[in-house]
Amino acid sequence: MELKKIQNILREMGVVGAGGAGFPSYAKLSDKAETIILNCAECEPLLKVHRQVLEEYTYEILSALSDVVKTCGAEQGIVAVKSHYTSTLNALRAEIGAFSNLSISTLEAVYPAGDEIILIREVTGKTVVPGSLPISVGVVVCNVESMLNVYNALKGNPVTHKYVTVAGEVKTPLTLCVPLGTKISQLIHAAGGATVDNAEYISGGPMMGKLINVNDVVTKTTNAIIVLPQNHGVVLNKKLNFKINLRRTASVCCQCRSCTELCSRHVIGYPVEPHAVMRLFSNGGKGDMSVVAGAMYCSGCGLCETYSCPQGLSPRQVIAEMKAVARQNGLKPPTDVPFDPNVKDAELKKVSVERLSARLGLTKYDKPAPIHEDFATKQVKIMMAQSIGAPAIPCIAEGDAVKAGDVIGKVKDGALGVNVHASIDGKVTTVNEKFIKISKI
Repeated sequence: MELKKIQNILREMGVVGAGGAGFPSYAKLSDKAETIILNCAECEPLLKVHRQVLEEYTYEILSALSDVVKTCGAEQGIVAVKSHYTSTLNALRAEIGAFSNLSISTLEAVYPAGDEIILIREVTGKTVVPGSLPISVGVVVCNVESMLNVYNALKGNPVTHKYVTVAGEVKTPLTLCVPLGTKISQLIHAAGGATVDNAEYISGGPMMGKLINVNDVVTKTTNAIIVLPQNHGVVLNKKLNFKINLRRTASVCCQCRSCTELCSRHVIGYPVEPHAVMRLFSNGGKGDMSVVAGAMYCSGCGLCETYSCPQGLSPRQVIAEMKAVARQNGLKPPTDVPFDPNVKDAELKKVSVERLSARLGLTKYDKPAPIHEDFATKQVKIMMAQSIGAPAIPCIAEGDAVKAGDVIGKVKDGALGVNVHASIDGKVTTVNEKFIKISKI
C-alpha cells in the first residue's frame, strides 16, 4: 500500500495514539523512517492495557506493524516490551517468526521507559537531540493499541472502542473494552464499585495521570482509571496548590540536587536541571536564566516530586507552570541548548518501577485485571476533540439515527486531526461543537 493511501485511511478511520496526548497516527508515518518501534513499555505502576492487548491480539498487531514497516520503506520493526511481561513475550515469540522484518527488544523494569525519547535510546542506542522529533534519527514510535486500531482500520473498521484498566480501590480490578463516550462511573460500577468512601479518580497512570470526575467520559487516550482514597499521597500531590508549593520551595529547598540527578531527561543528557529551576524561583527569578531554556524539555514524568525530593516539593509543578507561561507568550523550546548524551553513571540512576510503586504506596493495588470484552452502555457522549490537533466538526443533526462506525464528526481538509465515529447504534440526542450524545433506541 502507498504511504499516502494508508495515511488517508488512518485519518478517515480516526486512529490516534491510544495514550498520552493522542497524536494522529497518520501524521507520524514517514518515508524517512528506518525503524518503527512498537511501544509496549507501559512503565507507570498499575497500567496493564498494552501488554494485555498485545498478548490477546498478537498476530493482528504484528501484521499491522509489518505492513507499516513495508509502507514506510523502513528497514525494521522492533517490538519493545518489558522483560518481565512473560506471557506477552511468550505470545510474541510464538507469532513473530512469520514476519521477517520484525524483532523483539526487551526492556528493564524502569520508569519512565515508555517515554519516546528514552525508549528510542534504549532500543536503538540513538539519542534524539533536544528540540527534534524522533524521525530526525529515523525512528517512528507507535502505541500497541494504536497498532491494533491500524489493523482494524485497514480492514475498514474505524476507532469506536477503547481498552481501559480499572484498578486501585475497586472490588474487582479489570480491563474493559468500552464504547468511546462511556461515563467513567459505569466503568467503576463494572469493577464492583469503589471500596472506600469519598474516593478520588485518576485518568491515566499515578505519575502523569489527571484527577477526573466520575461523570467524565472515555476518550481515545483513556488508558486507565485508578481509584484511590482521598487522603492517599498520590491524590494529595495532584491537588498541591501552586502558590503554596512556590512558598515552600523558597523556604525549604536545600539544593540537594536529588531531583536533577534522577531526572529521566537529565540522565540521557538533556539540560533539564530541576534543582536550578527551584533555586531561580526561590530567588524571585534572579539568577542563571539559561536553566529556563533547558527546563522546556522536561517530560513531566514526575520523578522529581514523587520519588527524588526528600522534602516533598514539586519541581515538576514549578516547571509546568513556567512552560505554560512560556507557551502563552508564544515562546518555543530552543534548538541550540547544550547537550551531552554521555552522562556519567546513567545506568545507575534508573528508577525501578517496583521501588517507585512501593514509594507511592501502590504495591497492594498491583493485582490482575483480566480483559472483559462484553461491556455495553445505553448512552454515550462522544467528544469532538480527543487528540492533539483540530477538533472534528459535527456532520449530523439531532434526531438522526446512526450505527456504530458511522462518521459523526469530520476534521477540516488540511488540518491536523482525525474523524470521529459513533460508538453505538442509536439516536442522536445532542449536537454541539464540543460533543455529540447518542442514546440507544
